[in-house]
Amino acid sequence: MSRIGPQRIVCLTEETTELLYLLGEEDRIVGISAYTERPPQAKEEKPRVSAFINGNIKRIKDLDPDLVIGFSDIQAQLSHDLVKEGLNVLITNQRSLEEIFQTILMVGSLIGKSEQVSKLVESYKKKLNEIKERSSSKPKLKVFFQEWDHPIITGIRWVSELLEIVGAVDCFANLKEKSLAKDRIVSLHEVADAKPDLIIGSWCGKPMDFEWVRTREEWKDIPAIKNDKIFEMDPAIILQPGPALFEEGILEMDRILEEVRSSIS
Repeated sequence: MSRIGPQRIVCLTEETTELLYLLGEEDRIVGISAYTERPPQAKEEKPRVSAFINGNIKRIKDLDPDLVIGFSDIQAQLSHDLVKEGLNVLITNQRSLEEIFQTILMVGSLIGKSEQVSKLVESYKKKLNEIKERSSSKPKLKVFFQEWDHPIITGIRWVSELLEIVGAVDCFANLKEKSLAKDRIVSLHEVADAKPDLIIGSWCGKPMDFEWVRTREEWKDIPAIKNDKIFEMDPAIILQPGPALFEEGILEMDRILEEVRSSIS
């Protein structure tokens, strides 16, 4: 019996790779991003053919994929170049949790796994609802989530939504609808004015510099700095719009909030 959908898939970002492995369909994957961390075996088993913005067009084409899947407007040029080579390319632009769920469902349906991904999405929604209910009566802490340092960029929409679920207040929730990183740039003074109780950093592509965070003169008096409530989250579990958010990211974020609440109760 022939399988439904594309048989040779190149995944330009990690979330599709992780999803296909979760569904037991990893043999469809013929190429992955060099930044892939989840699942760990993927980078041992699959050829790495792209960074995030750039990719090896010749190598991708030589793999003879019947579908290339990527994420975000940042990969627009790469997808353009691949389409010019005659390849089928799917680029998604999910930003909210609901859009992430819809993308998971879409990818699952493409490979004939609609029932399995529906169950997966329902399990993730149940987990989020349980955490939200448990956190609803707990003290609300103000969080500055930092994605980058120069310029300072605050969290993408799904991060803001996850903060709300764990009972936190996103200091820059007013920017969550901004899909482009350049529209979520904030100043040191704006962070200082927001007076966050804690800072969670996840600097995409490099480790968070704790010393840099602690020594900014402009925000030295905010509660997060005075009380040394500075945390780092692995970008692999919070900055990629896929299963990792629900498998680990939300749990780690919840743990951080609980740790801070315990210290001030």
